[in-house]
Amino acid sequence: MTTPHQQAAHQPHVPHQPGRAPHEPVPYASPIPARRAHLGDALASEWTKLRSVRATLWSLGVMVLLIMGIGVLAALIVASARDVNGAEPEVTGASMLALGFFGVLLGSLCVITLGVLTITSEYGTGMIRTTLTACPSRGRVLAAKSLVFFAVLFTVSTVTTMIVAALQTTILDATAPTAAEWIRATVGVGFYLAMLGLLSMAVGALVRHSAGAITVMIGLVLLPLVLAIFMMAKSLRGVQEFLLTYSIPSQIVQLYGDALGSQGPQASTALWIITGLTAVAMTGAYFSLDQRDV
Repeated sequence: MTTPHQQAAHQPHVPHQPGRAPHEPVPYASPIPARRAHLGDALASEWTKLRSVRATLWSLGVMVLLIMGIGVLAALIVASARDVNGAEPEVTGASMLALGFFGVLLGSLCVITLGVLTITSEYGTGMIRTTLTACPSRGRVLAAKSLVFFAVLFTVSTVTTMIVAALQTTILDATAPTAAEWIRATVGVGFYLAMLGLLSMAVGALVRHSAGAITVMIGLVLLPLVLAIFMMAKSLRGVQEFLLTYSIPSQIVQLYGDALGSQGPQASTALWIITGLTAVAMTGAYFSLDQRDV
């Protein structure tokens, strides 16, 4: 143990500064250079959170399993049916790629879940307080979450649909799809799923409850078709056709061309619709996050 006299002897000598009292404490200066946080810091933080949460691995893993499993299984069923019947019906590139629709439709449920949990899980655990303390700019936080989530989901879904399309072409020995058909069924589907995930994130930011936001999004995907089935009255025929045409499953179908006989909007129109809906929802999420307390 050292005495106060010894402690004073071991303290470093601080030169006297003009205008400062001899015993006035010197302000601390950190040797680490300080700088303002920017969007890159927020992106790094959101990437760390997204890849370290178990929900990301499970949701993306199940999505990939559904898209690949159902897509390849559908191709095998069609190939076996051709062998049993002894007939060789022509399988075009569009009809071959359309077999991937069923896996994508089920995989979209995983996209919805992950999009909602990306933001509502922070409200459930209270992590959102730490996030907004580290980055007070709420718009920057929302932008970083959106960019990281979109990049991850677009990459995974596009690569998965490309692998499925290649496997289906090999199994069915079909004519190669055109460049436009290939891009719509891979890049187009990946973009649509990524925007659907961002829409789910925006709804999660508005609702701030995981179960509630997931229920809202599943209703948005499935409810129009369910309502259209029960609209038998002639006076509701126009509403029924509108719901059948612009429902989310009908829009996804159009990314595969006319092979499944859907009467939905054109592929480019479907992409603009989901982009517009997402932009409106994200705007509402920004104002909600900026004006409401955590």
